[in-house]
Amino acid sequence: MNTMRPSEDPGASGLLSLRARWLWLLMAVFVFLLDQGTKAVVVSQLAYGDRVQIYSFFAWVRWHNEGAAFSFLANAGGWQRWFFVSVGVAFSIYIIREVLIAPIEKRLMGLVYALILGGALGNLYDRALNGYVVDFILVHYQGYHFPAFNVADSALFSGIVIWMLLLFFSKEPLERTSH
Repeated sequence: MNTMRPSEDPGASGLLSLRARWLWLLMAVFVFLLDQGTKAVVVSQLAYGDRVQIYSFFAWVRWHNEGAAFSFLANAGGWQRWFFVSVGVAFSIYIIREVLIAPIEKRLMGLVYALILGGALGNLYDRALNGYVVDFILVHYQGYHFPAFNVADSALFSGIVIWMLLLFFSKEPLERTSH
Protein backbone atom coordinates (compact mmCIF):
# COMPACT_ATOMS: atom_id res chain seq x y z
CA MET A 1 0.00 0.00 0.00
CA ASN A 2 1.39 3.42 -0.99
CA THR A 3 1.35 5.77 2.01
CA MET A 4 3.12 8.63 0.29
CA ARG A 5 1.24 11.88 -0.17
CA PRO A 6 1.32 13.40 -3.66
CA SER A 7 3.63 16.14 -2.41
CA GLU A 8 6.12 13.46 -1.29
CA ASP A 9 6.03 11.60 -4.59
CA PRO A 10 8.89 12.91 -6.74
CA GLY A 11 6.91 12.16 -9.91
CA ALA A 12 3.89 14.15 -8.70
CA SER A 13 5.79 17.42 -8.42
CA GLY A 14 7.07 16.96 -11.95
CA LEU A 15 3.52 16.35 -13.19
CA LEU A 16 2.21 19.40 -11.33
CA SER A 17 5.08 21.41 -12.72
CA LEU A 18 4.33 20.30 -16.28
CA ARG A 19 0.60 20.94 -15.85
CA ALA A 20 1.21 24.45 -14.47
CA ARG A 21 3.52 25.29 -17.35
CA TRP A 22 0.91 24.15 -19.86
CA LEU A 23 -1.70 26.25 -18.06
CA TRP A 24 0.55 29.32 -18.35
CA LEU A 25 1.02 28.66 -22.07
CA LEU A 26 -2.73 28.12 -22.49
CA MET A 27 -3.35 31.43 -20.74
CA ALA A 28 -1.00 33.08 -23.24
CA VAL A 29 -3.00 31.48 -26.07
CA PHE A 30 -6.22 32.80 -24.49
CA VAL A 31 -4.79 36.34 -24.35
CA PHE A 32 -3.70 36.01 -27.99
CA LEU A 33 -7.15 34.78 -29.09
CA LEU A 34 -8.94 37.49 -27.09
CA ASP A 35 -6.71 40.11 -28.69
CA GLN A 36 -7.24 38.78 -32.21
CA GLY A 37 -10.98 38.35 -31.66
CA THR A 38 -11.46 41.92 -30.47
CA LYS A 39 -9.37 43.25 -33.34
CA ALA A 40 -11.45 41.22 -35.82
CA VAL A 41 -14.65 42.77 -34.44
CA VAL A 42 -13.17 46.27 -34.71
CA VAL A 43 -11.95 45.68 -38.27
CA SER A 44 -15.36 44.31 -39.31
CA GLN A 45 -17.33 47.16 -37.71
CA LEU A 46 -15.18 50.27 -38.15
CA ALA A 47 -13.42 51.77 -41.14
CA TYR A 48 -9.86 52.94 -40.71
CA GLY A 49 -9.89 56.25 -38.82
CA ASP A 50 -13.44 55.83 -37.46
CA ARG A 51 -14.17 56.93 -33.91
CA VAL A 52 -17.23 56.07 -31.81
CA GLN A 53 -17.50 58.11 -28.61
CA ILE A 54 -18.78 55.93 -25.74
CA TYR A 55 -18.22 58.21 -22.74
CA SER A 56 -16.76 61.68 -22.43
CA PHE A 57 -13.36 60.08 -21.70
CA PHE A 58 -13.54 56.87 -23.74
CA ALA A 59 -13.95 56.02 -27.43
CA TRP A 60 -13.69 53.04 -29.75
CA VAL A 61 -11.45 53.80 -32.72
CA ARG A 62 -9.76 51.96 -35.53
CA TRP A 63 -6.24 53.16 -35.93
CA HIS A 64 -3.20 51.38 -37.34
CA ASN A 65 0.18 51.63 -35.63
CA GLU A 66 3.14 50.78 -37.87
CA GLY A 67 5.58 51.53 -35.06
CA ALA A 68 6.10 50.12 -31.61
CA ALA A 69 4.85 51.54 -28.31
CA PHE A 70 3.56 55.08 -28.64
CA SER A 71 4.09 54.83 -32.44
CA PHE A 72 7.87 54.68 -32.02
CA LEU A 73 9.42 54.50 -35.53
CA ALA A 74 5.97 54.52 -37.17
CA ASN A 75 7.20 56.70 -40.03
CA ALA A 76 10.56 54.99 -40.56
CA GLY A 77 9.86 53.95 -44.13
CA GLY A 78 8.87 50.29 -43.72
CA TRP A 79 12.06 48.63 -42.50
CA GLN A 80 10.74 48.75 -38.94
CA ARG A 81 8.10 46.10 -39.70
CA TRP A 82 10.60 43.28 -40.04
CA PHE A 83 12.81 44.68 -37.31
CA PHE A 84 9.87 44.59 -34.86
CA VAL A 85 8.84 41.13 -36.13
CA SER A 86 12.39 39.86 -35.49
CA VAL A 87 12.49 41.40 -32.02
CA GLY A 88 9.01 39.99 -31.28
CA VAL A 89 9.98 36.47 -32.35
CA ALA A 90 13.21 36.56 -30.30
CA PHE A 91 11.39 37.96 -27.27
CA SER A 92 8.58 35.37 -27.53
CA ILE A 93 11.13 32.54 -27.70
CA TYR A 94 12.84 33.97 -24.62
CA ILE A 95 9.53 34.14 -22.68
CA ILE A 96 8.59 30.57 -23.69
CA ARG A 97 12.02 29.45 -22.45
CA GLU A 98 11.41 31.26 -19.17
CA VAL A 99 8.03 29.53 -18.78
CA LEU A 100 9.69 26.17 -19.28
CA ILE A 101 12.51 26.73 -16.76
CA ALA A 102 10.90 29.01 -14.14
CA PRO A 103 10.61 27.56 -10.64
CA ILE A 104 7.04 26.32 -10.32
CA GLU A 105 6.71 27.94 -6.89
CA LYS A 106 6.76 31.32 -8.61
CA ARG A 107 3.17 31.12 -9.80
CA LEU A 108 2.82 34.87 -10.22
CA MET A 109 5.76 34.82 -12.62
CA GLY A 110 3.79 32.29 -14.66
CA LEU A 111 0.98 34.83 -14.86
CA VAL A 112 3.49 37.54 -15.83
CA TYR A 113 4.93 35.36 -18.58
CA ALA A 114 1.47 34.39 -19.87
CA LEU A 115 0.29 37.99 -20.10
CA ILE A 116 3.49 39.21 -21.73
CA LEU A 117 3.70 36.28 -24.16
CA GLY A 118 0.02 36.50 -25.18
CA GLY A 119 0.30 40.24 -25.74
CA ALA A 120 3.58 39.98 -27.63
CA LEU A 121 2.18 37.26 -29.90
CA GLY A 122 -0.99 39.26 -30.58
CA ASN A 123 0.90 42.30 -31.79
CA LEU A 124 3.56 40.18 -33.52
CA TYR A 125 0.88 38.40 -35.55
CA ASP A 126 -0.66 41.71 -36.68
CA ARG A 127 2.68 43.20 -37.58
CA ALA A 128 3.85 40.14 -39.54
CA LEU A 129 0.52 39.74 -41.38
CA ASN A 130 -0.44 43.38 -42.02
CA GLY A 131 2.61 45.52 -41.31
CA TYR A 132 0.74 47.34 -38.53
CA VAL A 133 -1.07 46.73 -35.25
CA VAL A 134 -4.77 47.55 -34.91
CA ASP A 135 -5.39 49.86 -31.93
CA PHE A 136 -8.97 50.52 -30.86
CA ILE A 137 -9.21 51.72 -27.25
CA LEU A 138 -8.85 55.47 -26.82
CA VAL A 139 -8.85 57.09 -23.38
CA HIS A 140 -8.84 60.88 -23.25
CA TYR A 141 -9.68 63.87 -21.08
CA GLN A 142 -10.46 67.23 -22.60
CA GLY A 143 -7.58 67.84 -25.02
CA TYR A 144 -5.27 65.17 -23.58
CA HIS A 145 -5.22 61.81 -25.34
CA PHE A 146 -3.49 58.67 -24.16
CA PRO A 147 -2.18 56.73 -27.20
CA ALA A 148 -4.76 54.25 -28.52
CA PHE A 149 -4.12 50.65 -27.50
CA ASN A 150 -5.56 47.13 -27.72
CA VAL A 151 -5.95 43.95 -25.65
CA ALA A 152 -2.38 42.82 -26.43
CA ASP A 153 -1.00 46.14 -25.19
CA SER A 154 -3.12 45.86 -22.03
CA ALA A 155 -1.82 42.34 -21.35
CA LEU A 156 1.79 43.41 -21.93
CA PHE A 157 1.37 46.41 -19.64
CA SER A 158 -0.36 44.35 -16.92
CA GLY A 159 2.34 41.68 -17.06
CA ILE A 160 5.09 44.27 -16.75
CA VAL A 161 3.36 46.02 -13.84
CA ILE A 162 2.92 42.73 -11.97
CA TRP A 163 6.57 41.88 -12.68
CA MET A 164 7.72 45.26 -11.33
CA LEU A 165 5.59 44.82 -8.21
CA LEU A 166 7.05 41.35 -7.66
CA LEU A 167 10.56 42.78 -7.97
CA PHE A 168 9.75 45.68 -5.67
CA PHE A 169 8.09 43.60 -2.95
CA SER A 170 10.34 40.54 -3.27
CA LYS A 171 11.91 39.39 -0.03
CA GLU A 172 14.64 37.61 -1.96
CA PRO A 173 17.66 39.68 -2.98
CA LEU A 174 18.23 40.05 -6.70
CA GLU A 175 20.89 37.72 -8.04
CA ARG A 176 24.09 39.58 -8.78
CA THR A 177 26.95 38.49 -10.92
CA SER A 178 30.45 39.39 -9.85
CA HIS A 179 33.00 40.52 -12.41
